[in-house]
Amino acid sequence: MVTLGELVMILDLARQGLTVSAIARRTGHDRKTIRNYIARGLEPPAYKPREPAPSPLAPFEAFLRERVGRFPDLTGRRLWREVRDLGFAGGYSTVTDFLRMVRPPAEPAFERRFETPPGRQAQVDFAHFKVRFEDEPGAERIVWLFSLVLGHSRMMWARFVAQQDLATVLRCHVAAFDALGGVPEQILYDRMRTAVLGEVDERGIVYNDKLLALADHYGYLPKACRPYRAKTKGKVERPFRYVREDFFLARSFRNLDDLNAQFTQWLDQIANRRLHGTTGRIVIEHFAEERLVLRPLPAGPFNAVLRLERRISHEGMISVGGNLYSVPDGTRRRPVEVQVTAAEVHILEDGRLVAVHPVLEGRGRRRIAEGHRSLPPPHNSTTPRHGAAAPPAPTAGATGVTPRSLAIYEAVGRRLATGETAR
Repeated sequence: MVTLGELVMILDLARQGLTVSAIARRTGHDRKTIRNYIARGLEPPAYKPREPAPSPLAPFEAFLRERVGRFPDLTGRRLWREVRDLGFAGGYSTVTDFLRMVRPPAEPAFERRFETPPGRQAQVDFAHFKVRFEDEPGAERIVWLFSLVLGHSRMMWARFVAQQDLATVLRCHVAAFDALGGVPEQILYDRMRTAVLGEVDERGIVYNDKLLALADHYGYLPKACRPYRAKTKGKVERPFRYVREDFFLARSFRNLDDLNAQFTQWLDQIANRRLHGTTGRIVIEHFAEERLVLRPLPAGPFNAVLRLERRISHEGMISVGGNLYSVPDGTRRRPVEVQVTAAEVHILEDGRLVAVHPVLEGRGRRRIAEGHRSLPPPHNSTTPRHGAAAPPAPTAGATGVTPRSLAIYEAVGRRLATGETAR
């Protein structure tokens, strides 16, 4: 047997011109051996595969084959316990590695498509989007897409919102029902916290009281999808990818209002006018038939109230849902009661209504109602006074002194006099 080092030496001596006999004498090998190795040249050594070590599971392999052949769904943990009772001393992974080789592959089951009759069901869910608005350069915002899809026609109503709080959920439901012109018999929800509070053994699923009030007002039945069933709400979840790829990507938006304006146009002109791949119908035409069997809208508005307590800031504003709303100048700086409906924010001081505002969409917005400020706004103010005329622009040569009514100075004088008397 010639080692690799000896082979290299034999070839090197041959390149130096030594004869086969001389190389044989120097290395101690036969001349035929030297001649054969010179003819073959340098080759990588060939190693035989190592004989596999006997598996400790070998005596039990026939037993395992028979068990999984008769009962393919037996777990690896149970089979490991069974062979241990028979004397196997190896580990759990040794059994599972063998089972992966011998267990018969599971045959994929056919999916059963669940179709609903007209007017029977709608599905509601939220999807998460990240966006950079042109009005806020450099800032990445998170917005949520609320979507309601009718199960029969696949008609979709949706809106981008800044948060998933209960007031937003209720407001989106009301807007969706108004846009569709009716209400389905039931609405299927994911287990989002604003809809489903949890599950109690005696009561079953526990829904949010305000959501139940909304369902009672509009006459529909809320249903929570079963947990860990990803395909239960496919009719509302599948369009999210379609929205992201066909509408959202490669577009720019000034702000949330512009995002919703473009999205509404896309829904009306493209999404709800497409030929649906599953139903084979034009969505808007299919919806025209389903709309006839939707339950009619109630006669009165939905006015369920969310009651909050807020403290008035030094600027005379309160914060609700990330937005600021004004109170009149005469309101004392103390906690006030706030009642939020689907459409309005009511502010009460000691049970007396002092301000009413429409709910602002999004976050970081301000609203000052007409009559809430006794002084005109400064010229550099960007917050509009709703219902009041915009302040006039300063003229050239103006002194910068704002003219005030005599009644204002009289009120200031009375307040100062009252303060001095108190001292």
